[in-house]
Amino acid sequence: MKLTRRELMVSAAGAALAAGLPASLAGTAQAAGQIKYGLLEGKPFAGTKLNILSVVTPQFDGLMLRAGEFKELTGIETEWTFIPFGSLQEKVATEGIAANGQFDVINYLDSWGPPNAHWLTPIDEMMARDGISMERYPAAFARSAQFEGKTLGFPLRAHAQLMFRRQDLIPEAPKTWDELVEIGNKLKVDHPDVAPLALYYNNDGNRQNLFIWLNFLWAAGADVFDEGFKAAWASEAGLKATEDYIGLHTKHKVTNPSSLSFVEQDARQSFMQGKSAMIPVWWWAYSGFTNPKSSTLTKEQVAFSGMPSYLGKTKTYAISMPFSISNYSKHQDAAWEFMKWLSNPEMDKANATVRKVGDKDIVNNVVTHVSSLQDPEVNAANDGIQAAAWESLKESDIMPQIPEWPEVGDLLSAAIAKAAAGGDTRELMMAAAKQSDKVLKRAGRIK
Repeated sequence: MKLTRRELMVSAAGAALAAGLPASLAGTAQAAGQIKYGLLEGKPFAGTKLNILSVVTPQFDGLMLRAGEFKELTGIETEWTFIPFGSLQEKVATEGIAANGQFDVINYLDSWGPPNAHWLTPIDEMMARDGISMERYPAAFARSAQFEGKTLGFPLRAHAQLMFRRQDLIPEAPKTWDELVEIGNKLKVDHPDVAPLALYYNNDGNRQNLFIWLNFLWAAGADVFDEGFKAAWASEAGLKATEDYIGLHTKHKVTNPSSLSFVEQDARQSFMQGKSAMIPVWWWAYSGFTNPKSSTLTKEQVAFSGMPSYLGKTKTYAISMPFSISNYSKHQDAAWEFMKWLSNPEMDKANATVRKVGDKDIVNNVVTHVSSLQDPEVNAANDGIQAAAWESLKESDIMPQIPEWPEVGDLLSAAIAKAAAGGDTRELMMAAAKQSDKVLKRAGRIK
């Protein structure tokens, strides 16, 4: 007779109590009824097939190629559908509207979580039952997968910001944005064929031009919203910080001239092609920067450091792409088994240290567990970039986790793009603030 998950967990709890263990430990990886990674013994969901929706990335290629282990342990098959990042938001929204459970597990950008939270399954009770804590992730990563006090998923692709530079052209990393401007001005004289800095001001629909802006905003002591959800970027400190961010392009002219049209991918390409000497970007980009298949640069030419400070303070933006279980899935218990396997610390470490899975080369430096970020073997395999990311994450925050954020973020992104193109920064940001206040008043957040 095949037991249900509930019956199995009750049985495990009873065994724990009979052994004199506290009930809270029933269902942990050490309790009766579980095997490796805390998976249920006996393969209760054997024969189930799970459909996984994921962004295209070598990191998740590495996980998908290891799915044979999951099938061997559980009898559960998986089929992965990979979508380019630029198309993923629309695909996720379509799945939410269709409500047909086509995909059991969904991968999405953290800021898309709140608008879709109504169809993503909270996992707090399952984590407590199976002895999993979100404390295994850096605080910013953990918050990025949570909404209104509930955990919606695991941040399995998550990033810290670092400053990358051409070490052959810029031996010492800029410690402040003012130093970066000085270095940029000197570079324009010494190497006029290389732009000092690749930024991305384009209003691309994914709000990428806010990523570096947030560093300036938070370091200035300002914020996106105040406690009453009014636009706090319209404060004097926020406006000045925005002017300085825009001024890298319009005033100091240390950015690549194409930064107005650049999205993040374009900026990365500019750096890899040797057309820009510095780029502030996610740490995952390092593997591409040093891969001869994608870059003209050698590993010796590429260096990384923490983000520069602004007004004496450094506070960075962190981002994640969680995996969550769809409420519409007909296989939620099996999907939870998959989530446990997918997110285990051993997998996290292996996926950043083992360079070949099956017959495919995997180049990935992304880890999300605190243990992996501090692991000597992981750092040795990736030139110490995890240690640098860990330092960056100690003072990091995330975008506002409210359902209205995409609409408000689009207002800000449009204002930033217009300002970088020569518009009046203060007027544009104040206008965006008025529009944001209307949006949040309509939503009932502003009283």
